[in-house]
Amino acid sequence: MASRSPGTSRGEQARGPRAVSVPERRQARVAAMRAEQARRERQRRALWVSVTAVAVVVVVVGVLVGVKVSGGGKSTTAAPSGPASAAVVHAVTGVPAATLTTVGAGKVQTLPKPISAPALTADGKPRVLYIGAEYCPYCAAERWPMVVALSRFGTWAHLGATSSSSSDVYPSTATLSFHGATYTSDLLSFAGIEQTTNVRSGSGYTPLDTVSAADQQLLATYDVPPYVGSDSAGAIPFVDIGGRYVISGASYSPQLLAGKTHGQIAAALTDPASPVAQAIDGTANAITATLCDLTSQKPAAVCASPAISTLRGTIHADR
Repeated sequence: MASRSPGTSRGEQARGPRAVSVPERRQARVAAMRAEQARRERQRRALWVSVTAVAVVVVVVGVLVGVKVSGGGKSTTAAPSGPASAAVVHAVTGVPAATLTTVGAGKVQTLPKPISAPALTADGKPRVLYIGAEYCPYCAAERWPMVVALSRFGTWAHLGATSSSSSDVYPSTATLSFHGATYTSDLLSFAGIEQTTNVRSGSGYTPLDTVSAADQQLLATYDVPPYVGSDSAGAIPFVDIGGRYVISGASYSPQLLAGKTHGQIAAALTDPASPVAQAIDGTANAITATLCDLTSQKPAAVCASPAISTLRGTIHADR
């Protein structure tokens, strides 16, 4: 006779296991994914602090005894960030409105979360702040829909192309990079910060962009409960959308992009039946709904879409 699992009543055993609904399974998968990404990020930060402290001690001792200390462990090579191809940029910044409307919510697993916070602005416009890193596979997944969404309100220049770490989960996920990119809009301001590259250096990755003290304070304040779930506290990417919404972690699983090139991902965005478009375009629509709130529903051609209106209602209903 099979043993009864802990926490299951005898009555439940007699009736057989309770059927688990599709939404419950999806929520469980999302919670597990976000908990894992947050755990890895906390672990990485703690390890980086520990290794940095040890390195400082070693350097000081070396100076005292007159011995030159050469740095670090063995580095693992990975493809560095470079310019995204014109074809990829054209595809990801020019997803047809009809495709986005057809996709609607698509297969987005986690929606942006409304928060109550002071308005975040720059140059007299609502500011969107992204903090991530090139090694991070969850950042790799989230950059695609961010570029798609923001393209509906402005224009990009100098977008990079890179991949996540080859030695982390979801290795070598093809993605874009905000390092060195510029975004121009009459409606929004955007800051994209990539803290490190995807190139190993000792136990961490080589530094890239610096987070300002003010932005670091936003990360410390709003990337924790109650603004994000306890399962994703401390996760990157962290996105603050005008002080009114936050995203912590990826909105869909990076596994969906496994083995795909930049060109294949970008090309799939125009096919509303594609699983890639369902995830990326669906997430882009959710982000678009929050951006329309910041811009007073401008441009009307974007914000008046029934798909965007529906998603806005869903985002606030889940609050």
